[in-house]
Amino acid sequence: MQSSIEAIADSSHDDRGIWPTKQSKILDWLMNDVRDQRFIDNILVELCEKLLVAGIPVARSTMHFRTLHPQWAGARILWRTGMKEGDIATFSYGVENTPQFLASPINEIFNGATEVRQNLEVSDGSQFAYPLYRELHAEGLTDYIAWPIYHTLGKRHIVTFATDMPGGFTEAHITVLRDLLPALTMVTEIRLKNIMARTLLRTYVGPHASEQILAGATTRGSGATVGAAILICDLRDFTNISDMWPRDDVIELLNGYFDAMVEPIEKHGGEILKFMGDGLLAIFPLSDPNACHNLLLAIGEAQAAVGVLNEENRKHGREVLRYGVGVHVGDVMYGNIGSRTRLDFTVIGPAVNIASRLESLTKEVKRPVLLSKAFVDMAACRRDMESLGSFPLKGLGEPVDVYAFAAKERLPEAS
Repeated sequence: MQSSIEAIADSSHDDRGIWPTKQSKILDWLMNDVRDQRFIDNILVELCEKLLVAGIPVARSTMHFRTLHPQWAGARILWRTGMKEGDIATFSYGVENTPQFLASPINEIFNGATEVRQNLEVSDGSQFAYPLYRELHAEGLTDYIAWPIYHTLGKRHIVTFATDMPGGFTEAHITVLRDLLPALTMVTEIRLKNIMARTLLRTYVGPHASEQILAGATTRGSGATVGAAILICDLRDFTNISDMWPRDDVIELLNGYFDAMVEPIEKHGGEILKFMGDGLLAIFPLSDPNACHNLLLAIGEAQAAVGVLNEENRKHGREVLRYGVGVHVGDVMYGNIGSRTRLDFTVIGPAVNIASRLESLTKEVKRPVLLSKAFVDMAACRRDMESLGSFPLKGLGEPVDVYAFAAKERLPEAS
């Protein structure tokens, strides 16, 4: 009597599909048992270990991913026999135009090849098409194969395998490895998108805000009151510069200025909440007992960095950059503010307003950095400061006692 499966196979409505070619415990693991593993490099390592146990003689494997990151165009994960952790390397933008990349099998895959395979078991490796093959041959590997991993909308990433078994991979080995591709596609795309979401959020809203958002702080009005030292910085005469200079020069200058200001702030535990044209807003949460001290360190290093930038500007006949910084301390509302469909994760409150008014006051008193008495007292730094007196600030009922650095500051005074 014909079985139901045989009957289906004989019918014109056979819907059994073609994947996988052969069922395996490794595929079961990839599809069902990696949900708690966040990191692709750990999955690659465990996958290669399982392949070895199953008799697939993998001695080397890599995955290559294109990323959405402000610094890196892509990343490569490498595993070799005996490695307990994957080796991760990142690649800068423009790598696809370098001689090393162009002369590689990876370039072939990115340009449309559906498979690249090379027999490495030859007596002389000097005739190999790519330097990589010569390196693998020198390591004693005998066979290399690379396939694209297709993510949504045709985005290509890559997985490669190599072996040191005499004679290379058998066709049975290749069948098992090829069967992994659809599973690797799903497993890696989910995690790569998670990484990209985290990276994009960190890029546009900062590390702390991104963690808050990923943890579920996505409703309008959600947030908390936190104590913070607040820094607001603004570039002077930027309107004139942007009107007079070519666009690319303006962008280069602005990026250099933000690099000089932001790197010290982040280095010392501050968080950039937003860029406002040619200005920025940063906070140093008072949950860190050294927050005020760290803010002062950041200002000092930023001054030195902008000083170096200004020397370069002078050499190239550009304007010297001047700025104003306002510093205050107090409670701020930290959370989501905006319309029903567009939110901004930021801080608001009277303390932020005072920092902003102090930044504006730098234009009047001709000092680049102004600090409130409240901040100076909390930072216990009055001996390093010069009192400039009390000033009425727009929108505030009481005048605010204002301080500036007593030592000669390293940047030109704000104009």
